[in-house]
Amino acid sequence: MKVNGVHYRSIWPLGEKAVGIVDQTVLPHAFVTRSLHSADEMVEAIRSMVVRGAPLIGVAAAYGLALAMNESATDKDLASACDRLNAARPTAVNLRWALDRMHALLAPLPTDQRAGAAWREAARIADEDVELNRAIGRHGAALIRDLHIAHQHPVQILTHCNAGWIATVDYGTALSAIYQAHDAGVPLHVWVDETRPRSQGLLTAWELAAHGVPHTVIVDNAGGHLMQRGRVDLVLVGADRVSARGDVANKIGTYLKALAAHDNGVPFYAAVPSPTIDWSIADGLAEVPIEERSAVEVREVAVADAQGSPSRVRVVDGATSVANPAFDVTPARLVTGLLTERGIVAPGALATLFPEHRRAA
Repeated sequence: MKVNGVHYRSIWPLGEKAVGIVDQTVLPHAFVTRSLHSADEMVEAIRSMVVRGAPLIGVAAAYGLALAMNESATDKDLASACDRLNAARPTAVNLRWALDRMHALLAPLPTDQRAGAAWREAARIADEDVELNRAIGRHGAALIRDLHIAHQHPVQILTHCNAGWIATVDYGTALSAIYQAHDAGVPLHVWVDETRPRSQGLLTAWELAAHGVPHTVIVDNAGGHLMQRGRVDLVLVGADRVSARGDVANKIGTYLKALAAHDNGVPFYAAVPSPTIDWSIADGLAEVPIEERSAVEVREVAVADAQGSPSRVRVVDGATSVANPAFDVTPARLVTGLLTERGIVAPGALATLFPEHRRAA
């Protein structure tokens, strides 16, 4: 996607010595790129959400392992780097998926071949992510077009969190469908949940504004009201992990949107690239680990000061206890369908699109 007319991916190699990233902690108030030079720097970038979004942190982990192989490519250090990167954030399965793929490639190789192979494979994973997201968007755009034909008015879409290009390598997952529908001339409008406590919805608004997509930011609790008033035609979100039966783990608050959608007869879809599907898990509610993040994220809010520079404001006193679960799980029974790179499918029928995983499911 483009920022001020310049095309960017959210992550890119700087030769085979460093990795460039967009610092998401200062968005949307500032656009800043950084370079990372070690696996430890990548671990911290993932943990602190300098890079965030399930598909992106999978690619970031792959590049992090390439950085690690520059430092030392022994079996011990390969295993150690995989463990450190995998522990950076527990909920999004893309992290483990990318590291498992990288380890399977690197482990049989002589140590002097591992670094070069790691950089090449990380680049392949990044390119594949772009193509997966492009395909998801194509299927999602067809869904949005069909809703426009059925309703004969601009399609009103409600999103939660950020499932755009900045959460992937490019295009995004849920937003890929919106971009492609908009570019095809389908009239639409997006209701953008602010998505506290980290306000990732503001990243969505920043992206949509740059692309010229009509949108309105709303507080998280406004979605149900809009659905009751018939002002939402589709709820479209991303995902951090999806179980084999179609339970969707996503940013905290997604479950509440799904409940409101179900109560009001509004279709609820999640955009899911195949690396986000965890075929080893049947029951997402019982088996998906839910990350509990720092109370600071709730106590403080990121803002821009009078000069437009990023700043922080405290909104909760330090004497007050804070809980900060980062994700919730929407059960498959509340999910109308899943947008994948292979097409749109009902949650319980995921394995029909991915027959190679039928036994696992």
